[in-house]
Amino acid sequence: MPSREQLSACRVLVVGDAMLDRYWFGSVDRVSPEAPVPVVRVQREEDRLGGAANVALNVKRLGAASTLLTVVGDDAPARTLESLLEREGVAARLGRDEKLTTIVKLRVIGRAQQLLRVDFESTPDHEILTQMLADFAQALGSSDAVLFSDYGKGGLTHIPRMIELARAAGKPVLVDPKGSDYGRYAGATVLTPNRAELAQVVGAWSDEADLRRRARRLREDLQLDALLVTRSEEGMSLFDGVGDSGQLDVAALAREVFDVTGAGDTVIATLAAMLGVGMSMRDAIQVANRAGGIVVGKFGTATVSYEELFE
Repeated sequence: MPSREQLSACRVLVVGDAMLDRYWFGSVDRVSPEAPVPVVRVQREEDRLGGAANVALNVKRLGAASTLLTVVGDDAPARTLESLLEREGVAARLGRDEKLTTIVKLRVIGRAQQLLRVDFESTPDHEILTQMLADFAQALGSSDAVLFSDYGKGGLTHIPRMIELARAAGKPVLVDPKGSDYGRYAGATVLTPNRAELAQVVGAWSDEADLRRRARRLREDLQLDALLVTRSEEGMSLFDGVGDSGQLDVAALAREVFDVTGAGDTVIATLAAMLGVGMSMRDAIQVANRAGGIVVGKFGTATVSYEELFE
């Protein structure tokens, strides 16, 4: 278990698609006369850090230092995002794209249930992303681990070059992947797909032995140190080529699952912080698994504190 002092000295660089998670909470007392949908009388609004920004917040709440590198628009949601990051103590290097709509996920909540989600987004300008390579190289030197949070929104166009720079600098590189082309993540230390995301890339597996073969092939093809598959109620499986089976299975620890939103963010943020302080991969995933088990008992995009995790 790392001490608070060890964690506070650890710096994690988070790069990826940041977004604003906006919640409208209200009561539902009737059905609309205009269409067969519930009418929500909004009583409270709340903005939270989402996407890569939530990952950076998770790192910070654990007690480590986090720096977020991302692209936002020049609009009200971007200013709200910046204000929240500043309030939470997350260092931010924000690329500004005047033509970009900052990503907002608006969730309408009634009777403690999500009734509707509305997304606002667009794709960032390629020149802005190219300019951010210099910011990445500058922030890399003072970082102990690099974490890429890919939500498929276009903010990680230059991830192959960034991974190359990070590995050349001797930094552990963690990637929360998206889509079916994992070739762009080649050379990373570890990828953390969930079951569905992995099946989209390697195909459906028939049993554990088949999964192990597919995972090994993917690791070898992409030259990864490890592949960590999050499997919901089945826990996690680490494929690292160590030991007889090359696989370590960790059982799920959640006592009560309330909301899985952002659980993957918490897992990879915890893993990055643990690797950043020098913990081995196999020990680090035990801690990350515990963090995931805690956060699914909370509502919406949430975090885990040092006290919750270790005390």
